[in-house]
Amino acid sequence: MIIWIDSDSCPVKIREIVIRAANRVGINAVFVANREIPGVESNNSSLIVVEKGEGVADAYIVARASEGDLAITRDIPLAADLVAKGVLVLDDRGSVMDSSNIRERLSMRNAMTELRSYGIVSETTKPMSQRDIQQFAAAFDKQLRQWINNAGK
Repeated sequence: MIIWIDSDSCPVKIREIVIRAANRVGINAVFVANREIPGVESNNSSLIVVEKGEGVADAYIVARASEGDLAITRDIPLAADLVAKGVLVLDDRGSVMDSSNIRERLSMRNAMTELRSYGIVSETTKPMSQRDIQQFAAAFDKQLRQWINNAGK
């Protein structure tokens, strides 16, 4: 299993949690971004810097991720592409995106994009709270434990 992290918008605290877990469990974590991100490279984590451009990091992840991998992103279209390949996806708040809910998440995202284009809804992402970080850590830990248990069978 590889943990793929869409790193351009991934909060620092989430990156730190992933790096600690990757080192603790011995799983590779690959951070993909279109710019240098300090502090992500360690024994089990690496940084891939792709060229700048819309969707370049996403395309890199989709091309290399495979069934059984785990990805972390808040990008719903990227999540949909990964779920179609059998990748389990977590957002940076710890919500799981899989085949049971990705269509609904994509529909909601598209509806909100349309409402924003009409000026009906403004684009806001609330700041990450300590509770959000804890929820992510718990969900991420749960997914890692499940993967380890399944790998041992």
